Amino acid sequence: MSITLAQREPRERASGALPQPCLLFLGDTTISGYAKTSFGLRDWAGDRCVGEYALAGATVSTGLPRLTPAEARTRGAQVMIIGVANSGGVIPPSWISGLIEALEAGLDLVSGMHMKLGDMPVLREAADRLGRQLIDVRTPPPGIPVGTGKKRGGKRLLTVGTDCALGKKYTALAIARTLQARGVDADFRATGQTGIMIAGAGIPMDAVVSDFLAGAAEMLSPDAAPDHWDVIEGQGSLFHPAYAAVTLGLLHGSQPDLFVVCHEPGRTAMLGHPGYTLPSIETVIAETVALGRLTNPAIRCVGVSLNTGALDVDTAEALIAAEAERLGLPVVDPIRGGASFDRLIDACLA
Repeated sequence: MSITLAQREPRERASGALPQPCLLFLGDTTISGYAKTSFGLRDWAGDRCVGEYALAGATVSTGLPRLTPAEARTRGAQVMIIGVANSGGVIPPSWISGLIEALEAGLDLVSGMHMKLGDMPVLREAADRLGRQLIDVRTPPPGIPVGTGKKRGGKRLLTVGTDCALGKKYTALAIARTLQARGVDADFRATGQTGIMIAGAGIPMDAVVSDFLAGAAEMLSPDAAPDHWDVIEGQGSLFHPAYAAVTLGLLHGSQPDLFVVCHEPGRTAMLGHPGYTLPSIETVIAETVALGRLTNPAIRCVGVSLNTGALDVDTAEALIAAEAERLGLPVVDPIRGGASFDRLIDACLA
């Protein structure tokens, strides 16, 4: 049976609406940036993940137990999630045998790819024969309006980036959860397949027809009470040659009061586009303010989030401190947390 996540429950459903626990499918992935769905689920919904399953040739691992679908089923897995978000969201022929193996082991399949599971006859036939579900997450809800640009109540924070796959989702999740821990009425608003799988709700912005991008962002973060915060997961980059349109539509529709710039130190070229160099953090701040003023003249940058996972503790702390001094803004690594992250939250609430 083929369904979409939107058909399961309304947008307001609670976290964990997907069948669980899950097995993470890494395919034959060799670029860690394309496995961000697996890493995101491991880091933010690890209690729902029993292990990973990879095909021959894969060099990426989440560090979770390496299991076959049958082994995962014996450990309680109900579903296998395609934990890869490759360029174009394609399910290659080399994956089919592994996906069918999961169905035969008694697992449903969940995908956040642009290519829909339910549109693939071989998978649809196998699912029907075995009584399993094919669940496509990257499907926008019906009835998305065009953007209005009208001011909405509540407070909004958007994460933006110098590139793709460098921490926008992690930053938004960390900020939302910390605000909630401080007693603030706050929601994480997911805009990509991984965030939707973690939160159990959201709109996949890169699957929305371009005329409706701003409207989708308005729909995702509706009018709210004055003290309510929506922390909105960013997508792409205003400087990315392929995905800038999604980023701009999300910026205009979300009307953020505040934004945080996300960056990975040491990355110099756009993911999947080596001919394009990354912009500076200052350039991203200036461009986001210039373009964001269309729907929120008061938009401002509240801080910078660095993905320092490749650095040791001392080097990361020194870089965070130096960048904070240079930019005159709170600079954090949301995974490392600490006093710098507290300062970012203080700045948001000031």
